[in-house]
Amino acid sequence: MSAASSSRTPFRVCFVCTGNICRSPMAEHVFRARVEEAGLDGLVVVDSAGTGSWHEGDGADHRTVSVLRAAGYGHEHVARQFQPEWFADLDLVVALDAGHLRALRRLAPTPRDAAKVRLLRSWDPAVAGSADAAALNVPDPYYGDMDGFALCLEMCEAAADGLLDTVRDALGEPAPAP
Repeated sequence: MSAASSSRTPFRVCFVCTGNICRSPMAEHVFRARVEEAGLDGLVVVDSAGTGSWHEGDGADHRTVSVLRAAGYGHEHVARQFQPEWFADLDLVVALDAGHLRALRRLAPTPRDAAKVRLLRSWDPAVAGSADAAALNVPDPYYGDMDGFALCLEMCEAAADGLLDTVRDALGEPAPAP
């Protein structure tokens, strides 16, 4: 990290799903690990929230914690609901499915804020640019078994490097040498 970059305002990313106990905390922890591995942890703030309030104050779902722990990620979490006024402080709002994307864009106070909202899998090279909108959704694992949570983790990991490249570009930080 350069001396100039240490004094700039951090780039802020918030991942959003429905209740903030499964998908968004998983994406948050995966991306936070990528940010730390890239040496950008002082320049990027990573967070998550839900579109609904019914799990506010709860920890992550035990299956989310289990999958994250098994993969070597952090898992500390307290659920909260996304608030429209947060748009002013966020650089990027990452929705986990098309329903969240629509809900967040409706909450956005301005068109500029609405433009900050993107789908996580739009950074997954396997499906980015897909004409099949459903391919860009991270399915909700809540009502399923552990396989759904493992799939969610795989999808978060698949998109994390592309998202990191976007954040690195926004910060003006060079990509690592191959």
